[in-house]
Amino acid sequence: MPRRFLRRYLPSPASVRGDRTLSRLFGAWLHNPNLWILNRGSITRAIAVGLFMAFVPVPFQMVLSAGAAILIGCNLPVAVAMVWVTNPLTMGPIFYFSYRVGVVILGDTVKAVEFEISWDWLTHQLSEIWEPFLLGCFVMGIACGTLGALAFNGVWRLHVINSWKARRQRRDNSA
Repeated sequence: MPRRFLRRYLPSPASVRGDRTLSRLFGAWLHNPNLWILNRGSITRAIAVGLFMAFVPVPFQMVLSAGAAILIGCNLPVAVAMVWVTNPLTMGPIFYFSYRVGVVILGDTVKAVEFEISWDWLTHQLSEIWEPFLLGCFVMGIACGTLGALAFNGVWRLHVINSWKARRQRRDNSA
């Protein structure tokens, strides 16, 4: 069952409530039981939220994802975990691809910009590419969130169908 698999790897509600940052930001909202339910609808929405937030190019994406999960009422741990699609190893290629998507949508040309972590780069270089970059991130967030939710929904449905078939076969064999 997918629930058993997810319960094995997801943090418990008590451990998330015990996190100082989340407790300070969200307080009593973390006690909503809908944030911990493991059903198809809740997890599908959480995957969509988490994947969308993974493409938001700001620090603290996990906090944004947690806030969105609380507002929507979907599974909090899954939404926060899905943000890690963009991690330090994948962030560069994902955001560059998002920039290229934005360039194609706007009909612009790709600008050669050297990236460096500095205030000067943020104030001068980012101002040249921010429109296609943010548009690409938005489009990719919507697309990946939707595709991820549809894929998970399909996998869950396939698992249920296979479980029904196995149960029917066991019942037929025992009769």
